[in-house]
Parts: sequence; C-alpha cells; structure tokens
Amino acid sequence: MSMSVGSDNGDEDAVMSEINTTPLVDIMLVLLIIFLITSPVVLKLQKITLPIEANQAAKTKPEDVNIVVNKDGDMYWNQRKLANTDELFEFLKKESVKLPQPEVHVRGDQETKYEGIGKVIYTAQRAGIQKVGFITEPPDKG
Repeated sequence: MSMSVGSDNGDEDAVMSEINTTPLVDIMLVLLIIFLITSPVVLKLQKITLPIEANQAAKTKPEDVNIVVNKDGDMYWNQRKLANTDELFEFLKKESVKLPQPEVHVRGDQETKYEGIGKVIYTAQRAGIQKVGFITEPPDKG
C-alpha cells in the first residue's frame, strides 16, 4: 500500500484526486467480524416437531359435489358439461341450502390454468359453499 505525502512540485495545497479506501476497508472488516460473531446466536432456532405426511384416501359421500376442470378450462358437474360459471352458480346455490351442506371437491387437470380453478372456487364462495377441497394424486412413496 502506498501513501502520498505531498505533491511532486512542492505545492502543499494541491487537491488529492485519489479516493482513500482505508476507512472503507476498516469498516467492512469490523462489520464482517460483527456478523460472524452474531450469526450463530441469531440462527439458533426454536426446536419444533414438523408434521409427518399422512395421505388418507378420501371417503366420498353420495351427497358430495364433484367438479372437474379439464386443461381447456371446461367445467363438468358429475360428467355433465356446464356452459359457464352462471350455470355452476345456480347448481351450487341449490346445494348450499341443504343441511348438512355437502362438500365440493374440485378435480383439476395438471395442465389446467389457475384461472379455471379460480373461477370454480370464486363461484363456490359466491354461492355460500363452506367446504371446498382439491382432489390430487398421492405422491410416490419410493
């Protein structure tokens, strides 16, 4: 590391145009030491027991409502194609007043856009359905 003591021509009032990086390096080293000392304290997390995956087969009841959404966004109610969400709303409105209220199970294709599933969920919410679930394939145990 070199240090400039004065100018070449003897002029003491000359402006030094180089940036003095020594204070910057000192501050960075101090910050690095502080972070190295405090990081083990901060990373000491509370010990918890995470839940274990337990995939149970769904027990379908005859009164449950099954809605299928294919990859094109077409909606089906028990193998019957629905024209739009208004028709789905009318069906769900009739189901929502039953006691006990049936569960709505949405089965979506893997390539279905979220928009199609979102429309079904929003329509079920508007109709007053309390329980909406998703049918998925269980993960491989291998």
